[in-house]
Amino acid sequence: MSEREPVLALSGVTRRFVQGDAALNVVDGADLTVYAGEIVALVGPSGSGKSTLLQIAGLLERPDEGEVAIAGHVCGTLGDAERTRLRRESLGFVYQHHHLLPEFSASENVIVPQMIAGKTRAEAKARAVDLLTRLGLSGRMEHRPGQLSGGEQQRVAIARALANVPKLLLADEPTGNLDPMTSDAVFAELLALVRDQGLAALIATHNPELAGRMDRRVTVCAGTLVEV
Repeated sequence: MSEREPVLALSGVTRRFVQGDAALNVVDGADLTVYAGEIVALVGPSGSGKSTLLQIAGLLERPDEGEVAIAGHVCGTLGDAERTRLRRESLGFVYQHHHLLPEFSASENVIVPQMIAGKTRAEAKARAVDLLTRLGLSGRMEHRPGQLSGGEQQRVAIARALANVPKLLLADEPTGNLDPMTSDAVFAELLALVRDQGLAALIATHNPELAGRMDRRVTVCAGTLVEV
């Protein structure tokens, strides 16, 4: 991948849902490019299509029209196994809810996806310790999710998303369930890690203050994308 080739490229992406006799275009001809080292805010009210767009960008849904390319790989003709491999190797996801495995410790939640990707346990643990320490969880690594606060759980989710060094981070309201003070701290840590690792990131938020801390802002308007 050349230096200025997009990590994420959406071209004419449309996703429609049928309601009775009517077809509703939740995403309608969306175009977007996100480059390495760039953090893009995806803004819009609830129900505007932000989550659907992220699902398509993350290869979790297929568009009805248009094309998605991840790190130079055009994805339209890829089978399910190839899409799964590309997600595992190139994408990291952070959701509004942490979705941690409740029976595993914080460190194990970060170790497991790395071992699935082929790392040894020693390599995976070293990476987990580094990320969780940088996120302020050095003393909480062996605690299970139920023993952690909401902010701590979301920090573990961020570490898990970044563990396999993805090319692209996709985040859907990553601090939406947190109180304002915790949200601000967790978001600052997320941005610092993404910038430090030079990733591309597309982060959905309805919070204008958080959006203003990113490199640029794209608004979902009637299913299309408008750069602000």
